[in-house]
Amino acid sequence: MRRAVTVAASVLDQAASSLTNIAVLVIAARASTADGFAAFSMVYIVFTVLLGLGAAYVGQSVVLEKGEEHEVGAAARSAVTFTAAAATAAALPLLAAGAVVGGATGSALLALGAVLPVVLVQDGLRYAFSALRQPHRALAADTLRLACAVPALLLQPHGSSPARLVLVWGLSAVPAALLGLALLRPFVRNRPGDPRRFLRKDHLGRRFVVEFAVGNGSSQLAVLGLGLLASPLAVGALRGASTLFGPLNTLFTSVNAFGPPLLGRADSRRATVRAAVGLAAVLALVALGWAAALYALPERMGRGLLGDTWQSAAALLPATGSQYAVMAAGTCALVTLRVLSPRATLSVQVVFSLLSVALMLGGYVLGGAIGAAWGLAAGSALKALAAWTRVARTRPEPVLEQQDGQRSAAPLS
Repeated sequence: MRRAVTVAASVLDQAASSLTNIAVLVIAARASTADGFAAFSMVYIVFTVLLGLGAAYVGQSVVLEKGEEHEVGAAARSAVTFTAAAATAAALPLLAAGAVVGGATGSALLALGAVLPVVLVQDGLRYAFSALRQPHRALAADTLRLACAVPALLLQPHGSSPARLVLVWGLSAVPAALLGLALLRPFVRNRPGDPRRFLRKDHLGRRFVVEFAVGNGSSQLAVLGLGLLASPLAVGALRGASTLFGPLNTLFTSVNAFGPPLLGRADSRRATVRAAVGLAAVLALVALGWAAALYALPERMGRGLLGDTWQSAAALLPATGSQYAVMAAGTCALVTLRVLSPRATLSVQVVFSLLSVALMLGGYVLGGAIGAAWGLAAGSALKALAAWTRVARTRPEPVLEQQDGQRSAAPLS
């Protein structure tokens, strides 16, 4: 019963965090001109990349912490302290870039640099609470974050500058960050941390960062490159289309979080693969159904969601819907590999994520934003195919006997 409550709180927390990101983009699109939202989208992509790097380097490693409560508490304190220091360091080049770039995008980069430590620490607290098995505390903080961000952005007048929207969005995280720190305090009080642990050569976060960089960061940076080298409006269209599929991102993130332990309980390799295939089929059907519903949405309602960006984003829905359908299959395949052979995911991510970027850029050259969207869909399809092929050829890694008598998969190197 307690495990079910913990899982439910974790899923709801992820939903609250994802809903905040969706709401921010939707409201920003409605409050901006098409050009303004394009600039906002480019800066938000920068934030998304930094957020993903932090989650990979710090978050995914701290949730693997085991031991007594005081040991995990010390690790959580170390994670939050390191996140604050790293976010402050990352803000400096953003401020410098904003001053050099100038214009609406430069001002928005300056705003992001000013609020970056607050938003990254607030998000990083989720992983600390997860390690401490206190997801309900993370849920409380992220719910407050949602409750503050949405009204603050809704109060902004139409045509607000990207910098103003970034500042309002960032400062709205302050109450949630303070609440999260207060809720964390009983678990880290009198438990000195060691932030330097995240700089050691054997830190697992290094591996997770590589996977993120090639699996997610490369495509985000490629989209950002389109705005810098080609058309910022293409960035707004791609970001607007992907925003509409935000609920599916929540589902995929939940699969990544809870899929490995659930699939790992299967009686055999065949049972594990069969369960993963069934899950992939269900998620793919959900993605296609969601795409069909969005495609049938009247233009009036679409403009109510994305404002001036709706027309360009709507043209990408068939491609983006197809991409999310095959992403469902790929996500389940990669989770299955995590269970059967954790070392096998890195090569798939590296090769086929870079291929996706190449296909996206090639698609843009051939067909503009629509071509770029179909390029992303093709890349996701090839990654899913490669991942399932690897699953078919993989046998479970040997288990190691631990001192307490429990069995575990061979550790990641």
